[in-house]
Amino acid sequence: MRYMADKIAIIGDMESIKGFSAIGFDIIECSSPEKASSLLRNIAQTEDYSIIFMTEQMYEAAEKACKKYEEKQLPAIIPIPGITGNSGVGKKRLSHFVERAVGSDIIFGN
Repeated sequence: MRYMADKIAIIGDMESIKGFSAIGFDIIECSSPEKASSLLRNIAQTEDYSIIFMTEQMYEAAEKACKKYEEKQLPAIIPIPGITGNSGVGKKRLSHFVERAVGSDIIFGN
C-alpha cells in the first residue's frame, strides 16, 4: 500500500466530529454503527489518509475491520471519545500497544 497524501479523517456522528473540520480534518459522518465497518474499509482503501480517527462508538462497532489495520503501518486507526462519553476503548488500545512494544504496561501499570 502506498499513501500519497497525509490527510487525516475522522468518522463518527456529526455532533462529535463537526468541530474537527476547523483544524483541517476531513469529517466523515456515520449516522449508524452498523455502517462503520464498510465506511472504514472504503476510506482506508482510498489510500488518501494516513490517520483515521473514529469515535469510540464507531470504533467498537467496526472493531473487526479495525483489527485488519493493526498490523499495517498505515492508516493508523485511533479511537477517540464522542459526545456520549468515554468508554475506555482508547485507553485499552494504547495499553495493549505499549505492552506489545516494551513487554509491560509502563503507562497505566496494569
